[in-house]
Amino acid sequence: MTAISGWVTILGRVQKISGDINHTMEASDDRNHHHTAKRKRDNNNAEEDGANGGVDFSLLEEIEKSHHSIEALDIKTLKKLVLAFERRLKDNIAARLKYPDQPEKFADSEIELHDEIEKLKILAGAPELYPDLVNLNVVPSILDLLTHDNTDIAIDVVGLLQDLTDEDVLDENDEPAQILVDSLIENNVLESLVQNLLRLSESDADEVAAVYSTLSTIENLIEVKPAVAEMVCERTKLLRWIVGKIKVREFDSNKQYASEILAILLQSSAANQKRLGQMNGVDVVLQAVAMYKSRDPKSLDEEEMVENLFDCLCCLLMPLENKERFLKAEGVELMIIIMNQKKLCYGSAIRALDFAMTNYPPACERFVDVMGLKTAFPAFMGKIPTSKNKKRSKEELEERLISLVASLFGGVVKGSRRERLLSKFVENEYEKIDRLMELYMRYSNRVKEETERLNNIDFDDLEMDEDEKYNRKLESGLYSLQLIAVILGHLWTSEHPRIRARIELLLKQQKLTKADVKNVLQEYHDNIGDLEGPDEKEKAQAKIERFITAL
Repeated sequence: MTAISGWVTILGRVQKISGDINHTMEASDDRNHHHTAKRKRDNNNAEEDGANGGVDFSLLEEIEKSHHSIEALDIKTLKKLVLAFERRLKDNIAARLKYPDQPEKFADSEIELHDEIEKLKILAGAPELYPDLVNLNVVPSILDLLTHDNTDIAIDVVGLLQDLTDEDVLDENDEPAQILVDSLIENNVLESLVQNLLRLSESDADEVAAVYSTLSTIENLIEVKPAVAEMVCERTKLLRWIVGKIKVREFDSNKQYASEILAILLQSSAANQKRLGQMNGVDVVLQAVAMYKSRDPKSLDEEEMVENLFDCLCCLLMPLENKERFLKAEGVELMIIIMNQKKLCYGSAIRALDFAMTNYPPACERFVDVMGLKTAFPAFMGKIPTSKNKKRSKEELEERLISLVASLFGGVVKGSRRERLLSKFVENEYEKIDRLMELYMRYSNRVKEETERLNNIDFDDLEMDEDEKYNRKLESGLYSLQLIAVILGHLWTSEHPRIRARIELLLKQQKLTKADVKNVLQEYHDNIGDLEGPDEKEKAQAKIERFITAL
């Protein structure tokens, strides 16, 4: 708003609530008198203690005198705080209008405005009053200050918003939180926050802190209203700011937080994943992680940032068009280099490759062409540098590698590449098939235990349906077992006599038959979803049916 129209609006607001406030002031005067008397008695006691023990409370006394005591938080106190804020805001607008070129003339009004904004922070202790705060129509005035000419005032407001939307404050106050956040969104808080963010300097300590507070506030808003994740990317230049921040080579806490916010924005929004891909985001994230291909992060915070960046990369690799961008930017090659270096990012690179190669044959073919098999299969055999991958358990990496090998068989279907893949399961006396059966037994036993446990539970109380049971089995390892069965299906349908003989021998040693593998494949077939569309579902089911028939 302009200074003049803002002044008029504020005068109207002040008149609107002044009647209620006057009554509140009279009641509070009596309470303040009581509080003052109590402070006087307390201070007398302090002086006596000082005389006896040599403790001087004069500094505390002066600090206390300089602050008005605030009554218990209720609607009357809220109105008093809001009226004081509106008056100081009106004074500041008037002073700036009267003396636009004489900062010394309006400096005092800005100090007073700063003090009133700070006082409003106490409202974070009473989120049940948020609906009243909204009804008093003060939210627009607060948010207008994010564009104040004095950056310090805008920073004060960012701090206030961070406090009011703090996760701990809103955790058990869902309805008041929703009312406040809806009001903030309606009054363009996202646009104003990001507009202010763009003018903050990285060379000023206070403004650097305000950057962190801005990101924190946006995270808080998303926590209350998940739709904000897409809104803020549609309406503002936040994504572009984050991309610029990630490009900076030097590490700092705000780069770490920017990577965390980016992961939050991408994790559940296909629209944001595509939007960032169109902004060259895949290449930017690859360049950011490339700095750690041959060196480890220097601190736990930097390590967390790198993990966030890989989270972002995996989210970006969900849409098909971003898989294409990843391939074009030589992302497959970079991940293989990172694996070969065996640094901290080893496990994260496996995870990124798994995302890139799932349902995308060109990435699988590139993986074979650039000697990826030589890198992946030692890991598949269990040779994982676990000391460098504390955050990623060996079991998690095993599951990723099972998925990666299954993707390879699905994506490399003929020619010399297919032969090279199959030859891996023949070399060294079929050790890869032995390993596959070892994994099959481990996951099969785990799923069996979970199935027995579920069968022994009285579901009348839990209200667990068949879908929920199936999900529990998936969590216990069923999905990995199904992928192992799919790999066995690919190996069997290769019609390689020695591969078939080895599979039959190992099944017999474990007192199993091909029927057991077929049962796993049948359950997988029956539960294939149609997220990719009915045609893709039909194609996937037809492939599993071929395996079942061949076995």
